[in-house]
Amino acid sequence: MLSSNPAALRKPHSLRKINPAEAKALLDGGVAVVIDIRESDEFAREHLAGAHHVPLSGFSAADFPAEAGNIAIFHCASGARTAEAAPRILATAFAEVYQLDQGLAGWKKAGLPTIVNRSMPISLQRQVQITAGLMVLTGVILGFTVSPWFFALSGFVGAGLTFAGVSGTCAMASVLAVMPWNRRALA
Repeated sequence: MLSSNPAALRKPHSLRKINPAEAKALLDGGVAVVIDIRESDEFAREHLAGAHHVPLSGFSAADFPAEAGNIAIFHCASGARTAEAAPRILATAFAEVYQLDQGLAGWKKAGLPTIVNRSMPISLQRQVQITAGLMVLTGVILGFTVSPWFFALSGFVGAGLTFAGVSGTCAMASVLAVMPWNRRALA
């Protein structure tokens, strides 16, 4: 996998995937660093031991100038965000960059250890999904059993999710972020 041939060390135009076992061997050997690009709430709840946290929302290739010449393994929850961020990742100063195959999920599926903080709430994204799903379900059930006007609740949630997708701003996430369980976690 690793080569002393300079031509082999040139960066590819796409991220190469590395399976969790190979990644662990590089990390244990001290020849690579692992960089977690998930958001802060996700990282605080669970991460790989020794992972450097650089959230994708604030990611810049300039964040890594001292790391030139090293090998980096980037990961997110499933690999989707890492693949999406490939152009920015490839622009870093690392000599070699890899994408952890299937991200944190693949690491855990391989039976490899993570550091888990169960006192942290689930990610804000999952909280939004649960809340929106429950609101839609409640609107449908009440719409059929109490009054058709309750279907408007489901429509309101759908409109809010559409706006969030188009604008990149989610009012529900903003409200959930200031809830006591989330504020306590960030303190």
